[in-house]
Amino acid sequence: MSNPLLDDWDSPWETPPFHLITTAGFRPAVEEAIKIALDEIKQITGNPDPPTFENTVAALDRSGQKLGRIAAILFNLNSAETSKELQTAAQEISPLLTRFSNDVSMNEVLFARLKSVRNSVDQSAFSAEEKMLLEKKYRGFMMGGAELNEDDRKRFREISEELSKLTLKFEENVLEETNSFELHLEDPEDLAGLPTGTIGMAAMEASRRNLTGWVFTLQYPSYLPFMQYSENRKLRELMLRAYSSRAYRNNERDNRALVARIVNLRLEIAKLLGYRNYAEMALSDRMAENPAKVESFLDELHSASHDAAVRDYRNIEALAVEMGHKDRIERWDWAFFSEKLKKKKYQIDDEILKPYFPLDRVTNAIFSLCNRLFGLRFEPDLSIPVYHTEVTVYQVKDRDDSLIAILYTDFHPRPGKNGGAWMTSFREQWRDKGKRIIPLISIVANFSRPVKSDPSLLTFGELTTFLHEFGHALHGMLSDCNFESISGTNVARDFVELPSQFMENWAYEQEWLDTWAVHYKTGEKIPPDLIERIKEASTFNEGYACNRQIGFAMLDMAWHTITQPFTGEVKNFEADATKKTELFPADAELNMSCSFTHLFSGGYAAGYYGYKWAEVLDADAFMHFRRSGLFNPEVAVSFRKNILERGESEKPMELYKKFRGREPSMEAFLERSGLAKQ
Repeated sequence: MSNPLLDDWDSPWETPPFHLITTAGFRPAVEEAIKIALDEIKQITGNPDPPTFENTVAALDRSGQKLGRIAAILFNLNSAETSKELQTAAQEISPLLTRFSNDVSMNEVLFARLKSVRNSVDQSAFSAEEKMLLEKKYRGFMMGGAELNEDDRKRFREISEELSKLTLKFEENVLEETNSFELHLEDPEDLAGLPTGTIGMAAMEASRRNLTGWVFTLQYPSYLPFMQYSENRKLRELMLRAYSSRAYRNNERDNRALVARIVNLRLEIAKLLGYRNYAEMALSDRMAENPAKVESFLDELHSASHDAAVRDYRNIEALAVEMGHKDRIERWDWAFFSEKLKKKKYQIDDEILKPYFPLDRVTNAIFSLCNRLFGLRFEPDLSIPVYHTEVTVYQVKDRDDSLIAILYTDFHPRPGKNGGAWMTSFREQWRDKGKRIIPLISIVANFSRPVKSDPSLLTFGELTTFLHEFGHALHGMLSDCNFESISGTNVARDFVELPSQFMENWAYEQEWLDTWAVHYKTGEKIPPDLIERIKEASTFNEGYACNRQIGFAMLDMAWHTITQPFTGEVKNFEADATKKTELFPADAELNMSCSFTHLFSGGYAAGYYGYKWAEVLDADAFMHFRRSGLFNPEVAVSFRKNILERGESEKPMELYKKFRGREPSMEAFLERSGLAKQ
């Protein structure tokens, strides 16, 4: 019996035939694809001709493509539409993929050919992109243990295979902890303060679970409005404790042991490769270069934001007292009183804004924005198979009507979907003998669902999240590189957030909002004074928000700059790492590390600082747009040509300078955030 994962796909543009794929087919498909990939490696190592860029480096980049597409489907489904069976398959397959990767990076003949190209071949004729690919492949081999002795290679293999399983298990535990909680209410008095839409969503959730009353969950569209609006302080505390203690409850899903094991194994890998700690290893090919530079950057931001964070806290505290609150401000009070103060200062909150942001209209508005900036058109395509009925697929066409990408969108929470929002791909862009292979890009989110007769209405935060992920998607869709390994979002971790955070800026621009934001019931255009209040509120609590993000980044750096194996208490380590930024009293029941999927299962280890790093870039970039005219075609073309299309075909700073004409300045970031010294 044929396996559709291994067959040539006759679906439109060779998109994954989700309707034919079964969970049982993944392992045999991966095992066969590994054999095919190893045969491709043998063709490179067995080539009698002297090593060249084409017969070694480019051939290596093209190898394993069948395996790559199968793995992309497996792990994307495991994040967006998983099941116990799929999680088991991922746990079984992940070590096989790691073993294959190790077999390649420790192939002595292959590494010798690669080194020969790097050291012996005249590179003067190489393009910048070819030089980047060569260096990226060479570093990949070095980081993969190519020059380790036999004993160390064996240990490297053991560690990397174990890490591949542990990071999956970490993610599974967080998902199960998120899904296992429900707040079931039956007394209408417990709903005091909650918006009608939030109550309606909770009623739908209760009905789905065959319960009466209302059910609130830890999914963000349910959790966040509850924390913002519920007047029942005890219930807010209950919800926050449930959310902030996920995988930290002394049960079978507790992640404390996994945190310790993961950071210790990462440290051991780094030391095997000659580094003092994991961060030193990870940062060696990023814009920041080393831990000292990251820590200096975070300290500079902390100095700029700490006083503002304390001011924000005092402002919330003062309002709480004014409203009759007699206890100290706790974590479960912050969102509630913040929303009250924001409305008092700016006459604005999510409930005022949501009617102007129905999901369908936001989607079309973002499509129109990308058309105006970059000439793109998005056409729904019902012929392309999907993995869930809620997924919509679009053909993405360029100005000349050529197909440039396929885009999948998946917007609403489900039990089998991880929390948060992300962009991913089922196939990266590259060129095959000059022909551009189109990328298959996906945006996955957890936006509020429609309620009864009302459409899905986005909060302002969900609007910016959508724009953020669409920036990543543009990076993937517009990529025009020759080699898959350096195309799209395959760039340095502290550069990858530039396009995404750049796109968020449009949410505050009247010139864009005026073109589409109308009340979904009345058809009334969003009032200019409301847009002005959005802009005024953009720096509301920004000191606190910046301080909080710095705390997360400091926690990340603390975990990944340990130089001796961690043997202490996760809670104590976390408290010490974040004490400079902590504004609330310590609480022994709460923990961030045990549910910090970015660090322990999401690829941001020693890289969380990149969000703030890229904010400096995006603020500087958007200032260029604003000063040149928001929709200046020359600036938009430059951003597309030098940033969005180029992947990592050159060093990130060189690409940025080609767009901006100089290195970025922190001035625009501090000004936009309201943190500039007066």
